[in-house]
Amino acid sequence: VQLQASGGGLVQPGGSLRLSCVVSGYSLEDYVIAWIRQAPGREREYVSCSSGKDGRRFDKEDASGRFTVIRENAKNTAYLQINSLKPEDTGVYYCAKGRFAYCADALGYGNFRGVDFWGNGTQVTVSS
Repeated sequence: VQLQASGGGLVQPGGSLRLSCVVSGYSLEDYVIAWIRQAPGREREYVSCSSGKDGRRFDKEDASGRFTVIRENAKNTAYLQINSLKPEDTGVYYCAKGRFAYCADALGYGNFRGVDFWGNGTQVTVSS
C-alpha cells in the first residue's frame, strides 16, 4: 500500500489550493481517505475525512466548509480542496488510508489509530 501526496506550495491568504493523493496497492473506494495536518508548533489534526462506501464526509469543525475531500475512485486518487486559505492553514498535509470503510469508525480511535497507512507530506505555506 502506498499513498503519494502532492500539490502543496506557497499561496497568498484568501487563495485556494488542491492537494492530490494517488493511492496504490488497494482500492480507494473500499476505505476511508483522510487528510491530516501538522501545523508548526501544533498537534496533528484531521482536517477532512471521506468514507469509502458512501463518500460521506466529515470535516474539521471550525473550518467553515473550507476543506473538501473529493474522490475519483476510478483513478484511485483523492483530493483536498482548500479555499479561503489563512496563514494558520500553514503546515504539512498528509493523506492517510483508514482502517475502516467509514469515517465514523476511523475517527473514533484516538492518536490516529484509525488510519493504517500514511502518505508523504506536502507542505502548504500561506503567506503574503
